[in-house]
Amino acid sequence: MSFTNMPPFIPGLELSRRFYTDAVRPLLEEAAPGIPHSAARIGSGSEVLGFDTPRSADHEWGPRLQVFLRRSDVSRHGGRIRHVLAEHLPKTFAGYPTHFAPTGDGDTRVMRVTDGPVHHRIEVTHRAAWFTDELGFDPWQGVTPADWLATPTQLLAEVTGGAVFHDGLHELGPLRHTLRWYPHDVWLHVLACQWQRVSQEEAFVGRCGEVGDELGSAVVAARLVRDLMRLCLLMDRRYPPYAKWLGSAFARTHAAPRLTPVLSAALAATDWHTRERHLGQAYEIVAGIHNQLDLTHRLDPTTRPYHSRPFHVLHAERFARALSSRITDPTLRDLPAVGSADQYMDSTDVLTRPELTRAVSDVMRKPR
Repeated sequence: MSFTNMPPFIPGLELSRRFYTDAVRPLLEEAAPGIPHSAARIGSGSEVLGFDTPRSADHEWGPRLQVFLRRSDVSRHGGRIRHVLAEHLPKTFAGYPTHFAPTGDGDTRVMRVTDGPVHHRIEVTHRAAWFTDELGFDPWQGVTPADWLATPTQLLAEVTGGAVFHDGLHELGPLRHTLRWYPHDVWLHVLACQWQRVSQEEAFVGRCGEVGDELGSAVVAARLVRDLMRLCLLMDRRYPPYAKWLGSAFARTHAAPRLTPVLSAALAATDWHTRERHLGQAYEIVAGIHNQLDLTHRLDPTTRPYHSRPFHVLHAERFARALSSRITDPTLRDLPAVGSADQYMDSTDVLTRPELTRAVSDVMRKPR
């Protein structure tokens, strides 16, 4: 199906909801009558975060969902369910093909009309397998501080986003409630580490510019803008998504109306003095938001000189220290100030593989 001849766009979550209700559920009742199940559209995909558009239909988008069974029922009935779906699903639903064909680009598939059995994107699985594959652990067994910090925020956004269409197993609702946001001390730690990131580079915008490196100054400014956007999402209790959707997610924060023009001006600036001035305004806005959260004592939100150098900064480490001082969990107080996986890792190939992020996180937690 080409981008130009698609039916009228239906947001992916709504499409999947209708697909489950009208097409999938009747076939589940036929293939495995009386077997309890849950159904959802969670995991990867722009529609799960609510950012899909007609462009999304060009790969891995369409009538798709997960069907969760009990572990024993997957082995007993999973094969038959998949077969019945392949043979009896409608070839199209709401004008969209239900068959997903390979594109030749790895495992990527795209909607295509077929005359044969439907290669559908209905994943038949059980809770422990699916969540372990997605997150690296089964949250039904409990979530430790190490689990929280080893899991990229994009993955947490994916499992808590989307929608549950039916929860006959009574598992998805409680799990998503557990994962909806960090425990308080973990949140304090992650916030402190995000402020620490800002503190480590806020003086470099001016220092690069002072030696005539406007390009380097602009690159540092862009990194700081990204860190401030992620910080605002964390303060808003929203998991920051990966780069493609960071701006879209930030636009939904309470800070966005005030900060967006200021951050945009910092990125558009062509000299370091202007860049620094706009960033300073952004720092003060974000510092004011911090004070409104009442997580620490009130901190002076104004910028000030960077020691004896002629650069104006917030000295964001003040906020990091204040937050860290409020942490009561000793396992978190003794950790290096690096935070969650995607606060110190920036490789897509690592961040999309939970076994790798957990391995790196294990190393980072070792005493120095």
